[in-house]
Amino acid sequence: MLRLALLLNRHLPRLAGLAMIPLVRGLFWLARALGPERASACGGALTRRVGPWLPAHRTAIANLRSAFPERDEAAIQALAREAWDNLGRTGAEYAHLHTLFDIDETDPANQRITADGIEHFANLRDDGKPGLIFAAHLANWELPAICAAKYGLDATAIFRPPNDAATARLVQEIRRETMGGLAASGQGSVFSMQGVVERGGHLGQLIDQHFTRGVVVEFFGKPVLANPLLAKLARHYECPVHGVRVIRRPGVRFHLELTPPLDLPRDAGGAIDVQGATQAMTRVVEGWVRENPGQWLWMHRRWRPNMLPKPKVAKG
Repeated sequence: MLRLALLLNRHLPRLAGLAMIPLVRGLFWLARALGPERASACGGALTRRVGPWLPAHRTAIANLRSAFPERDEAAIQALAREAWDNLGRTGAEYAHLHTLFDIDETDPANQRITADGIEHFANLRDDGKPGLIFAAHLANWELPAICAAKYGLDATAIFRPPNDAATARLVQEIRRETMGGLAASGQGSVFSMQGVVERGGHLGQLIDQHFTRGVVVEFFGKPVLANPLLAKLARHYECPVHGVRVIRRPGVRFHLELTPPLDLPRDAGGAIDVQGATQAMTRVVEGWVRENPGQWLWMHRRWRPNMLPKPKVAKG
């Protein structure tokens, strides 16, 4: 009996994950059957109602109060509901990622997605050099990687797999269907990412979440830990760094903006300064979030003061 209990304890999480696969796929096919507009609306309505009852809502409210101390409680709660709505819509839109970027250039009124800075995509594609692109969890943050693939840009997107095995499997299938190269973040992944850049490829990364081994930068006036990978690669390979963001419009429509290459700060020796470059990218992201705060992922614990490195005390 004890052996059976130990065996169940070891394998129950995996069995539960396997049991979730039919449910997750069923929800996916239901969203696809509903069509993009109804699926997105249903996803948003669901999370708008359920989200405020979840523990992550407290994180979102605390983050919003910290970022916007000048706003009253009603405004903070409204922004949190918008963020939940955006999250639900983004989840439901996974079922339609393969069609969201269909562009009818002869009829702009029927375009789901418009874009500024497409000339920068073309330059990245045709200049024969490696390039780096940073993004944030804004609106439907999967779209930049699809845009790159649509325009023939050899790009590899760095992603963090979902914790749930069933969801992770389905999400990866969808991403491989619609995007270019993919690289899962984790131990040993840095070497594969370096390989992409060394081969003259392009690397895209979401940079707006907490990174335990990161460098300290300022975000909304408070210190946070940010991933310095893109800054380190830019320093080592002297390649351009662009930012890309997505703005959600009514009716499952989106606008993408790709910035010109950033003029990153350099140290006394002329090399790109890693901390300064990471701060420059973070400052761009903050500007994006301030413009559309209801479309950012406020449920993430971005500010963790207890995890910041302690200042060194001079001896003697």
